[in-house]
Amino acid sequence: MQNEFDLAIIGAGPAGYSAAIYASRAGLKVGLWTGMEIGGQLMTTNEVENFLGFPEGILGPEFMERSKKQAERFGTKIIMDTVISVEKNDKGFKINANREYGQVKSVILATGAHAKWLNIESEEKFKGRGVSACATCDGFFFKNKKVVVVGAGDVAMEDAQTLSNYASSVTVLVRKSSDKVRASQAMYQRALKNPKINFLYNTEVIEFLGNDKLEKIKIINNQTQEVSEIEIEGVFIAIGHQPNTENFKKIIDCDDDGYIITDGVKTNISGIFAAGDVMDKIYRQAITSAGTGCMAALEAKNYIDNL
Repeated sequence: MQNEFDLAIIGAGPAGYSAAIYASRAGLKVGLWTGMEIGGQLMTTNEVENFLGFPEGILGPEFMERSKKQAERFGTKIIMDTVISVEKNDKGFKINANREYGQVKSVILATGAHAKWLNIESEEKFKGRGVSACATCDGFFFKNKKVVVVGAGDVAMEDAQTLSNYASSVTVLVRKSSDKVRASQAMYQRALKNPKINFLYNTEVIEFLGNDKLEKIKIINNQTQEVSEIEIEGVFIAIGHQPNTENFKKIIDCDDDGYIITDGVKTNISGIFAAGDVMDKIYRQAITSAGTGCMAALEAKNYIDNL
């Protein structure tokens, strides 16, 4: 089916819905293609307590459902389909999707990023029940509790520092030896000097254990093959994020990690803008994603007005 809009928004997370609300209220005819991960990473977030205007907090899925309804209220058409590619043509841009095609004047890419997980079978069971990929989002819930960080890069060191403000102890599991930690020396040494942070090297998680919530993890020393269990209440996976840009790399400039390169929210293609975690490798918060969604909508409106 062919749809015609002023603006196509690709992605249904805080950036996409924020862009849709601003663009629709500005009088643009907006189509939002949701993709497979409707709601983005917030769909696996148990409770959001750091977004402005929700003093009691709100469940991640409920937050995204309310955002969707707000976008629809102002006229955004929500299209439950996945975009395969975007092509520039004489009329603007063609949106190629599995079922619902589109012809538009401008595009906002808000496809987000996904956390890299360990892909252990038991990991899925405890996501939001003790297993997280966002120390900034969820660290507060682990006050005076013992937690583990899995990773050896700067993100892992930063997460360990963040969690040390809340947790009683933080154990960092490093897959390799101490001389092969990938983090910068400054970040690594800072973590080593923190009395709340300790390290286990040559160590990997092989199973998450518990009933309704995480209670233990089973670990293995990959040098000695010794298996043991640690009683723990929280595990933070800090092995990186992967931006969802694979379908757009043919026309959009991305950096070595796959994030869209932007000037503000402008991409290398006039008329295509980017917002949220797909272009932000530093902050990766719902509120910053929503902010860049607003910026992208205003830029798209200005671009379309000047066509």
